[in-house]
Amino acid sequence: MSKKIGFIGCGNMGSAMVGGLIKSGFVNKKDIIISTKTETSAKRLKEELEVNSTLDNKEVVKASDVIFLAVKPYMYKEVIEEIKEGLSTNKLIVTIAAGVSIKDIENWLGDGYKVIRTMPNTPALVGEAMSAICINKNVSKEELEYVCNLYKSFGEYVELDEKDFHGFIALCGSSPAYVFVFIEAMADAAVKLGMPRAKAYRMAAQSVLGSAKMVLETGKHPGELKDMVCSPGGTTIYAVAELEKQGFRNAVIEAVVKCADKSKSM
Repeated sequence: MSKKIGFIGCGNMGSAMVGGLIKSGFVNKKDIIISTKTETSAKRLKEELEVNSTLDNKEVVKASDVIFLAVKPYMYKEVIEEIKEGLSTNKLIVTIAAGVSIKDIENWLGDGYKVIRTMPNTPALVGEAMSAICINKNVSKEELEYVCNLYKSFGEYVELDEKDFHGFIALCGSSPAYVFVFIEAMADAAVKLGMPRAKAYRMAAQSVLGSAKMVLETGKHPGELKDMVCSPGGTTIYAVAELEKQGFRNAVIEAVVKCADKSKSM
């Protein structure tokens, strides 16, 4: 019997996950229900995703076996207080928020609830997410496997100790934004050199995609792959040298560390 999936909140991350689940075929549209804050967004998402929608968070809880809390971190306590009465200990509660620990959820709910902390990223929408998953003691092996399969349906996942979530958020949760900035900057340079912008974005994005695929599929160290492109006295080594001169590598490291620091302070 298929499980009913509920999303409380369906912003950028929630809608990316719902879209990824639907595209994968792992979950039927009729088995998904989402709640939003406004009638306008509920209607829009119902039309776009063809799922059930409501303005009532309690309705989602009642209708669902697996409940994704896809609201902003600062809203978690308020939402849990709202839905607590309708929750039962046989339902799976899945979080996707930075700064909200399993212990926080347990403190707000009480003992006995099945809590799964996750952190996906927005490439879920195209089936290429990278997600982290950890569970509390009440979640069974079979329930963990089910949630892992949910996440695998729209990308890859790792089971991770909760203490490492701050690093994961910085490395994977937020990194699509870093990559988008990089693609935009490369395209801007191409436009400066006279290329049409639309073609520049497409070429830059494909180059990033192909490079990432080489790292994943060859198993070679990124430095080795970089060396393969840098011919002696060629054009690429001049570009790499300029990146080093401008502090590219250090800028990326510091950005990731700053992101992790922010996650710890939330």
